[in-house]
Amino acid sequence: MNTGFDTIFAVSLEPGQMVANLLVALACGMIISLSYRLTADSLNYSPTFVRANVVLSMITALVIMVIGNNLARAFGLVGAMSIIRFRTAVKDVQDIVYIFFSLAAGMAAGVGLKGMALVGTVLISVILILLQRVRYAHPSKNQFILQFQCTLSEGDPPYLPVFKQWGTAPRLANMRSLGAGDLFELTFYVELKDKNQRTELVRDLNRVSGVNNVRLYLDDA
Repeated sequence: MNTGFDTIFAVSLEPGQMVANLLVALACGMIISLSYRLTADSLNYSPTFVRANVVLSMITALVIMVIGNNLARAFGLVGAMSIIRFRTAVKDVQDIVYIFFSLAAGMAAGVGLKGMALVGTVLISVILILLQRVRYAHPSKNQFILQFQCTLSEGDPPYLPVFKQWGTAPRLANMRSLGAGDLFELTFYVELKDKNQRTELVRDLNRVSGVNNVRLYLDDA
């Protein structure tokens, strides 16, 4: 006669099916990691995160196979895993997307939905790569962050004629007093009709009396 513990720890899957599910999860993890390598920002790229994506799908599949449809086993695993604390800060929102991506693929493989796991992984990976390739939602390459120091007094600011000359549409992003009379540090978002005009814009601003330390950054957030 089976005891309650026998029922809790009994696994109904055959070894061959377990191996097949884990191999599908491995394939999904490899595809996901390749997708991440093709879409990740070079500044936030992490080789350890790539390797983690490969095995995260397999671990998730293993957990799902262990749980099965046994409610007691599910609660036991939740309690056991609740002691884990993740303290690594996620630098990019897309990294969170890939974590959930790996978890979802692993769940599908763990319950034996091999076709769904593979097709879903390939389709979502293709979409992520295409969105990166077409630079979907990226700012225009003609948008810049302009920062300079300027002495401001009554009347129109001295840099205004330069903005009108170049037809820019500046938006004041930040204004900081440098604590030296009327000297301020100004930060603008500007958009140029031609990105090659940036040199002329910086040169003309440097010629304005009261303006110095002109810096122009590409707004590639």
